[in-house]
Amino acid sequence: MHAYLIENQYSNLADWGAPEDIGAATKSGSIRISGKIDLGSPESPVFGGLYAATRGVYSVVYPFHEHATLLDGQLLLTDESTGTSYLYGAGDSWLVRKGTPVRWEIKSDRVLKSFLATTTDL
Repeated sequence: MHAYLIENQYSNLADWGAPEDIGAATKSGSIRISGKIDLGSPESPVFGGLYAATRGVYSVVYPFHEHATLLDGQLLLTDESTGTSYLYGAGDSWLVRKGTPVRWEIKSDRVLKSFLATTTDL
C-alpha cells in the first residue's frame, strides 16, 4: 500500500523534464514536470503513481486511459475536442479516455496528482 500524503511527496519525485519530454506541447511558462511510478511501468498494461507540474499551460493527447485525483494545487483542464473545461482543486478527480486532447492550465505554483492508467484499448 502507498500512502500519498502531501507533506512527503514533492521531495520523493524524479525530474521528468519539460512537457515535451512526455509527448506534450508547452503553450506558456517554463513548466517542469516530475513524478514517480509505484505500480507497473508506462510499458505495462496498468501503471500508477504520482505526477507533479509547475505553473504554466500545455496540451497533450492522452496516450492512455487515466483516473486521477488532484492532491495539491489548482488546475483547469479543457477537453480540446469539445471545449469543456473544469477547474480542479485538492480532492477533485477526473477520468480521461485514451486519445483525448487535453489542455492543462496550472493555476497554482505547482500541482500534484495521483493517477492510475491503462494502456489497454477498452
